Amino acid sequence: MKRKYDIVVAGSMLVDHIKTIRRLPGRSELVKIEGIDHSTGGCVCNTGIDLAILDPSLKISAIGVVGNDRDGDMIISQLKAHGINTGGISRRGQTSFTDVFVELEGGFRTFFQYGGACDLFDISDVDISGLDCDIFHIGYLLLLNRLDSTDPDFGTIMARLLYEVQKTGIKTSIDIVSENSDRFSRIVPPALKYTDYLIINEIEAGNTVGIGLRDADGRLITALIPEVLKKLKEMGVGRWAVIHCPEEAFGIDEENRYYSAPSLGLLEGWIVSTVGAGDAFCAGALLAAHRGLTLDEALIYGNAAAQVSLRSNSATGSMTTIEEALKIMDGLRGTRA
Repeated sequence: MKRKYDIVVAGSMLVDHIKTIRRLPGRSELVKIEGIDHSTGGCVCNTGIDLAILDPSLKISAIGVVGNDRDGDMIISQLKAHGINTGGISRRGQTSFTDVFVELEGGFRTFFQYGGACDLFDISDVDISGLDCDIFHIGYLLLLNRLDSTDPDFGTIMARLLYEVQKTGIKTSIDIVSENSDRFSRIVPPALKYTDYLIINEIEAGNTVGIGLRDADGRLITALIPEVLKKLKEMGVGRWAVIHCPEEAFGIDEENRYYSAPSLGLLEGWIVSTVGAGDAFCAGALLAAHRGLTLDEALIYGNAAAQVSLRSNSATGSMTTIEEALKIMDGLRGTRA
């Protein structure tokens, strides 16, 4: 059945206000700001725009809340510029933003985040009966306060939303924000029961099931990946459970077949910023899902999109079509052979 939209992306939308400084000042100290930049961010902007560039023929719609302010105007303008429908975006409160301080000495980044309109986003902002798409993707869990709140029947409001969306025959997908907290075990598992595609990184996956996937020296414990994926599937993931890491991507499909696909890792001289890599991988994998490809092909799509994203300071600035991304990936592999 032909749908009005291919993929609907819902959830967090924000603006990054980026300040370049020599170093972080100490308490009560002053430091001069050397440069100022602004870019859109959050699940809707990053994953939505990546999808629109990876396949310009996709019909994409955005759902979320932004403020009646300049930042809200910027977000809507950016989405429209990439052909994304913004009719599902409500305007109230103040647009969520992050003050990002980038140190010239070392390139370290420090973030100060204001929830704003994202904290107001609720199940009532999604016209479930009017959804007409193949895949409904939402993120980030742990960053959408009202949807993360408790529901007496489903565990969380997010889980209720995903259940209602699935009832309409639409496939669901979620993304999670990386944080060090004990909230994963309360907020994430209820949503997994109504999730078709789970595409997250190794930190988020490990925190969800309570198994660390990196050792004390930061090395990936590959031997534990199948166990973690199996536990995620047992929690209710219906189709694909995917874990992406800088080193490799892994997944289990709807037939419980296990796949892995090595990435090119963090190539010296290639990386400008890793800020958009996770969302880019997610966009690549979702594109593969929409195209009806297999999970092993989706891991390749995700790796290629993530690799291309590393070439820009912004989350979506270096994205290309998926065909071009795959060519770039093949070319880089050739230089390492």
